[in-house]
Amino acid sequence: MLWTILGWLGFGLVAGFIARALVPGKDDIGCLATILLGIVGSVVGGALYGLITGGIREFQPAGWIGSIIGAIIVLVLFNKITGRKRRYRR
Repeated sequence: MLWTILGWLGFGLVAGFIARALVPGKDDIGCLATILLGIVGSVVGGALYGLITGGIREFQPAGWIGSIIGAIIVLVLFNKITGRKRRYRR
């Protein structure tokens, strides 16, 4: 049980960090928010995979690529809804 929780935390941190690195601009969110971003992104990626393949699944995590894509979607939506991130003007 403990290893499962630690695995999810590590997985979420890596997926969230990669998503933050791929989305342009600076994100002012901390480590805990990055972990949550990765975990929620994994669930979103799993749901999108289920919709694309036609097999509606329960809340299941996606693999690495699906998790990163889901985390990018969640981060972009979070930034749009909260208005936390503005594009830099030249």
